[in-house]
Amino acid sequence: MKNFRHYSGVATLKLDRDACVGCGLCPQLCPHGVLAMDGKRARIVDPDGCMECGACAKNCPSGALSVSPGVGCASYIINKWLRGSKAAQAKNCC
Repeated sequence: MKNFRHYSGVATLKLDRDACVGCGLCPQLCPHGVLAMDGKRARIVDPDGCMECGACAKNCPSGALSVSPGVGCASYIINKWLRGSKAAQAKNCC
């Protein structure tokens, strides 16, 4: 996922490790390996890889994860994959 980034350091993904119950769903759901288990709690291992799809936050049973669509949005990244960089930038989805 390292080649498909919009901006670095702007993803809205947040994790409250104290609220994490260690269910292990988020690493399984994340299509880009942004989350991993660290012992019995999740941790963010690649924040710039987050395309802000919301799968982790929507399925987190404890509400430990939150994310809002923004500059890392899935629409931009998918357009970049399908149409190339120039077409995706012209689309300006974010």
